[in-house]
Amino acid sequence: MSSDEALHEQDGHDEQEPGGQEHVPQDEAGAQDEAGTQDEAGRERALRVGLAEYELSEEDLALLDGEHGDGGHQGPDGPLPVLAIVGRPNVGKSTLVNRILGRREAVVEDVPGVTRDRVMYQAEWAGRDFTLVDTGGWERDVVGLDLRVAEQAEIAIELADAVVFVVDATVGATATDEEVVRLLRRSGKPVVLAANKVDDQRGEADAAALWSLGLGEPIPVSAVHGRGTGDLLDAAVAVLPQVSQVGGAVAVGGPRRVALVGRPNVGKSSMLNKLAGSERVVVDATAGTTRDPVDELIELGGRQWRFVDTAGIRRRVHQTKGADFYASLRTQAALEKAEVAVVLLDASQPMSEQDIRIVSMVQESGRALVLAYNKWDLTDEERRHYLEREIERELVQTQWALRVNVSAATGRHLEKLVPALDTALESWDTRVPTGKLNAFLGELVAAHPHPVRGGRQPRILFGTQASTRPPRFVIFATGFLEAGYRRFIERRLRETFGFAGSPIEVSVRVREKRKR
Repeated sequence: MSSDEALHEQDGHDEQEPGGQEHVPQDEAGAQDEAGTQDEAGRERALRVGLAEYELSEEDLALLDGEHGDGGHQGPDGPLPVLAIVGRPNVGKSTLVNRILGRREAVVEDVPGVTRDRVMYQAEWAGRDFTLVDTGGWERDVVGLDLRVAEQAEIAIELADAVVFVVDATVGATATDEEVVRLLRRSGKPVVLAANKVDDQRGEADAAALWSLGLGEPIPVSAVHGRGTGDLLDAAVAVLPQVSQVGGAVAVGGPRRVALVGRPNVGKSSMLNKLAGSERVVVDATAGTTRDPVDELIELGGRQWRFVDTAGIRRRVHQTKGADFYASLRTQAALEKAEVAVVLLDASQPMSEQDIRIVSMVQESGRALVLAYNKWDLTDEERRHYLEREIERELVQTQWALRVNVSAATGRHLEKLVPALDTALESWDTRVPTGKLNAFLGELVAAHPHPVRGGRQPRILFGTQASTRPPRFVIFATGFLEAGYRRFIERRLRETFGFAGSPIEVSVRVREKRKR
């Protein structure tokens, strides 16, 4: 039997039956609660003093002192600004990305079209942190060129705060480059023009010729040799905002943001229209009608919500192309800005791999989650029986998600969304006091100590909640805690404190005693 299975088995035997408890008078119960709070505070202080014997980093100390932000933001003020590297295939975008990062991250090969996905990296220059985005090249095609370039370029640019437009100086401006320039002008985003493959002074004249694109001074660079990349980064950082204006952050205040996600033709647009009480978005039996996220302020349960209808996610992102590829990216961007996601599943059909992947994508994004089983009016008793089996088998990692059974076509039970959304968001915002968390951990470890491995048994020193939105817990321990034991802790956290409808994260920091 594995350690995790053993823990499961232990769970069923160590709970006290409520029928065996004695009645306690109200005044006495209040005194006990106050005493319990004092005990928790005393335990916390004692554990904090004990931590002084261990090697702690400045980050550890900041975390213990409560110097942490909520909401998963990349800093106290908001998300990092986004800089996109764009250009035709094989102009050296990925090579430039590697040069900026100072390490070989992006795949580079001397053939066009190696990069296909939009890949994001954390970068830094002159004390400024930002998100660097490597994009696939835009290729001039004989079929549907204008539409394809417009769709792909507009979306890639829209998801950035500023753009570095890379042009091959040895080739000069091409018709595709000029097409992209028109899109960049319409976007209104700041653009820095990089004249790449200028390896020496003889190439300076080639770079100067790119003034003709009308984007200002071309900055000559050599992504391969690093020549001029400092000047390029100085120019790029100068036009980046301090905080991203486009993505990543969950807005604080205002209507709560709800993303409607799911595979194509599952009923997202029908649900949005029914909630809005009007034909807000195009609905058709053809899968994939929606391509752009559509925002709608909706009155529900006596208050306003901002619902976002998104394009259906067809396949894995790296298998999509053209409009579908960028529709998937836009859906992910909408999800990043949302606080809670409603994943629509077709209750009348067997659960697909896409459904499971979309649920996992929401979980990984850290957003609160409500599963809405649509077309419930089309299911019979037999189908509902098999659906329960599918949920137990396929969604074992998201048993905490809240479920509602609805019909977007008829509006049946749509009112049940409100209490589910409220519960999920409340869990998402929940903070467990440090004293209470450590009292919980102390009782847990006393009843179920970590298994001994290799003659050693790791000991939990202290626990704290690093952030909310979603709740993230950090546990300081003397050794590595096995994955099964971490899942056990997470399961008991949910049993004790709730967190229905919200993912939670438990991480472990191993710290050793100071050397005397």
